Amino acid sequence: MKRLLALFLSLSLSGFASAQNTLLDSVSLALYNEYTDLKEALKQPDQVLKLSLRKQGLKEFPKDVLKLKNLQHLDLSKNKIESLPDSITQLKQLQVLIVSKNELLALPNTIGGLSNLKYFKAGQNKIARIPFSFGNLEKLEYLDFWDNELDYFPESLNKLTNLEVMDLRNILISQENQNYIQGLLPNTKIHFSPACQCAW
Repeated sequence: MKRLLALFLSLSLSGFASAQNTLLDSVSLALYNEYTDLKEALKQPDQVLKLSLRKQGLKEFPKDVLKLKNLQHLDLSKNKIESLPDSITQLKQLQVLIVSKNELLALPNTIGGLSNLKYFKAGQNKIARIPFSFGNLEKLEYLDFWDNELDYFPESLNKLTNLEVMDLRNILISQENQNYIQGLLPNTKIHFSPACQCAW
């Protein structure tokens, strides 16, 4: 019996070690245990793959999140965060980042360093520009900028060849610029609001 228990523990630990070193697929990540309390998460930081701090009244990015080196899913939506730190790129395994419904005015210029990011939601903020490094997010599949104040889309977006869906609704964009953006991403389904009679 003791040998069986030892074998079970060995397999469990090896499976966990494997999970630490590899990225989970979207289904496995969706089903993975989610922490909703940062203090609890910090008790065993290496075991935390999913963290949700939504609707917690946060006014700034909690820097202790950066201690969760294996984090693959981070939800900071529905807070009052005004900026993300350049150091967010320390979260090398991050696949999902949700910062919708905050007070973000910009994204860090280093954001392209999140090389494993596949799903990014930043709707309902006040973001005006997409950093040039954003084009380095070559694994990105879903991108939501709905209801922001965007007036600059860098040419580097054309490197997002895995991007399937991009939401740009409720943003004032002329027909000419909508054509420009779609031209950068010819294989991406882009959701626009009706074109405006405006110019950047």
